[in-house]
Amino acid sequence: MKNILVLLLALTMVAAIAGCSANNSGAKADTKSEGVMTYAEYTAAALDSAVVIETYVQAKQSWWEDKATVYSQDKDGAYFLYNMTCSEADYAKLVPGTKIKVSGFKAEWAGEVEVIDATFEIQDGSYVATATDVTSLLGTDTLVQHQNEFVSFKGLTVEGQDFDGENVAFLYGWDGSGEDGGDLYFNVSLNGKTYTFTVESYLCDSSTAVYGAVKNLKIGDKIDLEGFLYWYEGANPHITSVTPAK
Repeated sequence: MKNILVLLLALTMVAAIAGCSANNSGAKADTKSEGVMTYAEYTAAALDSAVVIETYVQAKQSWWEDKATVYSQDKDGAYFLYNMTCSEADYAKLVPGTKIKVSGFKAEWAGEVEVIDATFEIQDGSYVATATDVTSLLGTDTLVQHQNEFVSFKGLTVEGQDFDGENVAFLYGWDGSGEDGGDLYFNVSLNGKTYTFTVESYLCDSSTAVYGAVKNLKIGDKIDLEGFLYWYEGANPHITSVTPAK
């Protein structure tokens, strides 16, 4: 009888050790590398403080004089990397999904929280985010919690805006003073409220499908949108896709 009890106790201990190992393994898979912040830690960090993050490239906005501006995201949140030190050769490697470790400083400009004065290292791993539907959050204080994420808006109506006495569906530049090839601004409405969205020409230039789609919008069109939830004195989504509402 004693031998049976000893055997049962030994088997129980083995099972417990195995379960503990499995749990540790799972936890380790979700843990950031040593010295790297979680998204919650990044969010809580003070402005102007040093930050180290691991994130995944979702889109590239621009490269100029060894500086790159990149939209990035992990499974917990998004980061806008502004003028990150980057050679032209490395910029070519930053395809969507590329994992990078970024060291820089947390900053804010006109409400947009970003990482500046940054350097990066390419790492193993890949992740491309699917768009989070934030339609119901338009006009709420909760929307900012998705700042810089890849998001979608469904069933919006194109609204006209006055330009030189004409009711138009979009403007070149925020006040109409731009020109073809520059940023496009257009108004959409939902539940009686109007919002301004942008096609950022550095991100999606005049050769892209979304640029052409916005130029072809008609007042009253019902559309679905995808893009990055940039912030400038409030929500200023940088749109990457426009399609007829489903």
